[in-house]
Parts: sequence; C-alpha cells; structure tokens
Amino acid sequence: MKLWEKGIPTDKQIEHFTVGNDRELDLVLAKYDALGSIAHAKMLGKIGLLTSEETTSLVDALNDIIADIVVGNFEIEDSFEDVHSKIEYLLTVKLGDAGKKIHTARSRNDQVLVDVHLYLKDELKAIKEQVKTLFDLLMESAEKHQNVLLPGYTHLQIAMPSSFGMWFSAYAESLIDDITMLNAASKVVDQNPLGSAAGYGSSFPINRTFTTQELGFETLKFNAVAAQMSRGKAEKTVAFAMSSVAATLSKFAMDVCLYMSQNFDFISLPAHLTTGSSIMPHKKNPDVFELIRGKCNKIQALPYEITLITNNLPSGYHRDLQLLKEGLFPALQNLKACLDIAIFSVKDITVKDNILKDKKYDYLFTVDTLNEMVVAGMPFRDAYKAVAEQLEAGTYQSPKETKHTHEGSINNLCLDAIKNKMKVAF
Repeated sequence: MKLWEKGIPTDKQIEHFTVGNDRELDLVLAKYDALGSIAHAKMLGKIGLLTSEETTSLVDALNDIIADIVVGNFEIEDSFEDVHSKIEYLLTVKLGDAGKKIHTARSRNDQVLVDVHLYLKDELKAIKEQVKTLFDLLMESAEKHQNVLLPGYTHLQIAMPSSFGMWFSAYAESLIDDITMLNAASKVVDQNPLGSAAGYGSSFPINRTFTTQELGFETLKFNAVAAQMSRGKAEKTVAFAMSSVAATLSKFAMDVCLYMSQNFDFISLPAHLTTGSSIMPHKKNPDVFELIRGKCNKIQALPYEITLITNNLPSGYHRDLQLLKEGLFPALQNLKACLDIAIFSVKDITVKDNILKDKKYDYLFTVDTLNEMVVAGMPFRDAYKAVAEQLEAGTYQSPKETKHTHEGSINNLCLDAIKNKMKVAF
C-alpha cells in the first residue's frame, strides 16, 4: 500500500531505489508517528471532521499500536513504503472508514517532520543526561587528584606544570559548552510543524495550537513554509551539537591513549578496559578509547554531510531529505554508545604519582622561576633572559612546586564554580 496509490503499478527497480532502507530507519520513528497521529485525530475531532466515536476508536487503536511497538511486535513489511503507510493501513483494517480519515488535513511531509522533531527531542534529552553523568565523574576525579602534578605540553613539547585536577576538570568544563549546544538544538526542534501539510498549510480549519499542546512542543513553527524548511535545518543543528560533544570525547580519548603509552606513562587502565595482541603477549591496548576517538571523529563529519545534501535545495519538500536519516540516526546511537563507554571507563583510570620527579620535567617550572624574579623587581624581559642563560649554562634549579592563585589555575581550580556553571547550563 502506498499513500499516493492511484492504481498505476510502480516499477520494482524504481521502488527499490526510492525506498532504500527507509523501512528499517522508520522503525525508530514508529512510536512518534503514532503519537503524532493521536494528537492529529483529537484535533480533527475537536474541529468536527471526526465524530467523537471515530476519535475515540482511532486514539484507542493508535495506543494499541504503540503498545506493540514498545514490546517489539511492530514491523514494516516490504509491501509498505514507510511507517506512515503501515500505521494508516493498520487503522483502516481495524476501523474501516475511520482509519481512512486519519490523513485528513495532513501530508507525509509534516507527518515525518513531527516524527523527527519528537524523536530528536527525546534523543537530545538522553544525550544531555549522559553528558551530565560524565561531567559528574570527571569532577569527582578532579577533586580526588587535584594535587597530583602532571606535565603540561604545547606543540607536544614540555611546557608548564599542570595537574590531574586541572586535566579532568578541563574536560568537565568543556562539556558545559556542549550542553549549551545541545540546549540550542533542543530549542530548534521543540517547535511543532504539524499542520503545515505539504509545506503550504491546509484549507481545513485545523487547530495547530491544540496539537502543539498535545504533543508537548514549546511553540509552533508558525509559517507553513518555514516548518517545511526545518527539514534539514533541524537535523543539521542537532548534528552540530552532537559534533561538539564528539569533539570533547575525541580529544579526551586521544589524551588517554597518549598518557597511557609507555613514553608518557601518566595513567594506567585495568585489564578489563584493554585488549591484547595476537602476536605480542605484553600488549595492553586502549582499544576502547581508540574507538571512542574514531567514532567521534566520524560524528564530527555529520554536519558537513547534511550540509552537502541540503545546501542547494530550494524551499519546499525534496526527496533528497529522506537521505538525512541514513547518517543522523546511526550517529545518534554511536554518540550515546561512546558516552556510555566513557562513563563506564573514566572512573577506572588510575593516575600515577610523582611523575615530575623525572629530571626531564624540571623545565616545566621555568616560567614560575622568572615570574618570581619579576615579583622581586626585575623587568620581565630581563628575567626571561636570565632564566634562558641558566638553562644554557646548565645551572637552572627547578623549584618543583607551584604557587598559582588566580581563578582556574593549578592551585585554584574553582571546582565549585564549575559545578555551579553546569547547574545553570543544564
């Protein structure tokens, strides 16, 4: 059954090409399609296009469909193009003419828009919760290890003293920026497109404010054309927010891989978080963090994939937009999987004490030394040259301790302020 069936058969090769893997991808939208149809049926009843009996029977049947979806008893067979046609077919088989009325004042265009917006709202909420959990774990590690010193690097060269407290809390505070991006994406998708129909509205006296309230959207996407144009824009906005989270995870994973290597040897992972080699018995590989890095780098390509699909499309619906699901839906699951495994793994990172006892780290403190000279009255450039001369002569003596006082420095991490910052952002 095709919703646009006119009695003219479709060539099988054309059908296979145009439908693609839409049936499989639509399974994640099934619950949201039914929820959108419930709101739509209630609205049709409210404006008199359905009788009260028809409205009740449709709502009951759709709730039964949702129950089947939840327990995994819903499928989209090859005889259906998509989730919309399958659900309308089930309603028609069960209710007859009442089922045939469900598509009144609606198009598959606004139907899929509603489905995707509701789906993305839920996915963004779940990702936010995961990010907050990871934030809390990183902050716990920052508090626990705030006094354990760690070399800081620029250009992968020894630079200045850092600490594990600074390292863990740096990634925690970076996640606050990612929460801001996720909130912005949530704001974009929290607008009801239902009622925009094929992108130009309807001559029926529909009540879009009612469906907005029924579906729990914050507001309407008022202009029908703007609602249709949100297809692609909403997905791209979400993809950029996902990319922000992925960038933080990828950088953290790279640090873990680097710090765990024998050449750095700053941290270790327990055996259950590493894998071995088929030929080298000594190997303990950080495959988990390498895969986080790889998967998150792939996710960072998603906004540009969506841009290339949508950037030269004029207003109105185009079949190109169907392809957005192929990249976005799996990427959402991959990002959640990366967050899950990061949450699982972070608490088991073991930090090494006394790293800075190695003489190669003495030069970490050169800036602290020259700053003390400046405090004592020497001009900065003269102090810089004096320390440089000591380094050249081999007479430099490292203080091996830090006395930093400003906000966000190694001895004043402002952990409570960072926690409060997340509280406000979340």
